Amino acid sequence: MTKYDEYESPLAHRYASNEIKKIFSPRERASTWRKLWLWLAEAEKELGLTQITDQALEGLRSNLIVSDGAFQVIAQEERIRRHDVMSHIYALEKDAPDAAGIIHIGATSCYGTSFSSNANKVTDNADLIFMRDALRLILPKLAKVIHNLSRFALKYKDLPTLAFTHYQAAQPISLGRRAAQWVQDLAMDLEDIEYVLAGLKFRGAQGTTGTQASFVEIFHGDTSKIDRLNEILCDKAGFETCYDISTQTYTRKVDLRIANALSAFGATAIRIATDIRHLAHDKILDEPHEATQTGSSAMAFKSNPMRSERICSLGRKLSNISANFSDTFSSQWLERTLDDSAIRRIDIPEMFLLSDALLILLDDVTNGIVVFPAMIRAQLEEELPFMATENIIMKLVNRGISRQEAHERIRVHSRETVKTMKEDGKRNDLIARIRGDDFFKPIWDELDGMLDPKLFIGRSAEIVERYCGSGTTLMGKLDKYKDYIDSTATATLAV
Repeated sequence: MTKYDEYESPLAHRYASNEIKKIFSPRERASTWRKLWLWLAEAEKELGLTQITDQALEGLRSNLIVSDGAFQVIAQEERIRRHDVMSHIYALEKDAPDAAGIIHIGATSCYGTSFSSNANKVTDNADLIFMRDALRLILPKLAKVIHNLSRFALKYKDLPTLAFTHYQAAQPISLGRRAAQWVQDLAMDLEDIEYVLAGLKFRGAQGTTGTQASFVEIFHGDTSKIDRLNEILCDKAGFETCYDISTQTYTRKVDLRIANALSAFGATAIRIATDIRHLAHDKILDEPHEATQTGSSAMAFKSNPMRSERICSLGRKLSNISANFSDTFSSQWLERTLDDSAIRRIDIPEMFLLSDALLILLDDVTNGIVVFPAMIRAQLEEELPFMATENIIMKLVNRGISRQEAHERIRVHSRETVKTMKEDGKRNDLIARIRGDDFFKPIWDELDGMLDPKLFIGRSAEIVERYCGSGTTLMGKLDKYKDYIDSTATATLAV
């Protein structure tokens, strides 16, 4: 049997980066558990536990990375014990026999992994480490996408394009102004994700139900040593502090807060990609395409926005994943139930792999959007005569002509124009009709000037400059990611 005979997640195989997959890999997970055991033992020895010897610590330090052979032992033991973490402890004791008996003293499953009789899950502290590292990985990628779109917005800040409300033609904006809307939504996602990262804490060593009772026992009632223990553990793991309240787990509200932020980003990705798909249909712009890319197996002429379609597909999964975390959080009974375990094993890695995959796609698309100004102008010309009618009426009123009569004349001509456009497929001839009606003769000479598209985009260019330009608040938010943005090439797709 080869890998082609077994199911493999397409999310990992096709879409996510190697960096994010490594964070949630079996070896990284198991090796992090071993680091947590080492850190706990080092801290306990520092605080006076004499049964932890230097020889035991050296045994742990020498076996932090779980070998292929150890994974085989773990798999065999788990079939016997039906407990994954106890199987890992058994394998570690085989690798480091001098440490047998001191691994995980005083801890429960939610410190590093399980050792006590009620320990029944993978480590909470490890999950917090993985989520922190994954958030740190995706934030610069998100900043780069914002940077890409900001440059695009500035480049096309004063290129008029038809706006749409209710997906019907509306007053024009600039193409850059539309992109600035996308930028703002992504900037909100950046703020939300930075917020949950900044608020992330460690669980530390809290005992079976969060009372620290086992540590009160091993430190003979010296509770100051428990506080110091958690300070040491936070320092080793790279966290500022522990959550004030934990039960057998850290509250699953933490997972939900992170999932909410990432799900919101998934919704933004769909929003942007859907706009691009609509605009690609109108031939206003397009996502990048390789010369050898095939759009359809049957229709050789097709060039489909497959990247944006993929963004919508993966974004749909991510934008809805927070519901699972909400259900898991709300379904926890009292100090903890195990029905959180299996679903978190799936959903925590997947929400980060989905986010990473979307950012790869968005970086590729936003750095290579192709704009077709001639098509933009052609689309505008089909609607601009209608947009100009209000100005035409006002100019007639300024010459003493009845507004109501002017309005009625415009209404009749517009209705006839729309009729011929829809029924006969003709071009917009409203201006020609106005030129043929002597009622409008006083403003005939001004008609061409009233059809300049830039007259209709208001402060679009200024708005873009004030939001996306240098020295703005937005650019200040991206400063911390400048080295990454400047040094990182545009993401390439695996498939």
